[in-house]
Amino acid sequence: MSSLHAGTVTFAFTDIEGSTKLLQELGDEAFGELSRDHRRLVRETFGAAGGTEIDTQGDAFFFSFPRARDAVNAAVAAQRALREHAWPDGREVRVRMGLHTGEPHVGDEGYLGIDVVRAARIASSGAGAQILISETTRALLGNVLPEGVAVLDLGERHLKDIQHEHIYEVAVDGRSTGYKPPKKDETAVRRKTRTDEMAARFEERIESYVEKQLENAFSGGQPQIPAKLALGGLGIAFASILMMVAVVVVIALLVKVVFF
Repeated sequence: MSSLHAGTVTFAFTDIEGSTKLLQELGDEAFGELSRDHRRLVRETFGAAGGTEIDTQGDAFFFSFPRARDAVNAAVAAQRALREHAWPDGREVRVRMGLHTGEPHVGDEGYLGIDVVRAARIASSGAGAQILISETTRALLGNVLPEGVAVLDLGERHLKDIQHEHIYEVAVDGRSTGYKPPKKDETAVRRKTRTDEMAARFEERIESYVEKQLENAFSGGQPQIPAKLALGGLGIAFASILMMVAVVVVIALLVKVVFF
């Protein structure tokens, strides 16, 4: 994908908080209208700021930006547009957003690297109408903020599959959600968000690739470097995977020499 931003990239994930409840309360037709308006507003505001839509699943979006400041501006504009829009039955549509900046590898068909999953986990940890950013994105943002915007330090959080991450909230027009750790019983039954599902899908693709390489090595075949690992495919340990496959191949060859 030549259109993907290379080098330093800021990833943004968004999804609607409580979308299932909205569907149940509004019904298929009204929720369909709500969903269309939501997608249009996010695409318009993110696209106007230079964002590239990488993936979408249900009510969740995955965008990339060449600059952290552009990504934050897009998120701020989107939150304002969502807040001002007239929703069916006067409902409030609350969209959580998470941003992280890194230097991912760009494969044949997408991004590779832990930075993608980190951004998804940051978004999942937020609440509706909230914008959360990583420490890296905060540093690149500097002191130049959109009008009416403040950045609040929420401290460190433990994210699923990720080590502790220092999180900041981008408060828009004095609206701050802050951070309240969930109770233990709430943590146990916490439902997966769309961004959680995206991150899990990336992990599954990497695991599937490893399994195929191992099977190929033990059957006497030669491991193939993947022509593609799906968009943002986790790639958490891409180099380690290749090393592991190489070791397996060597072991397989030694077994053949000794026994055959």
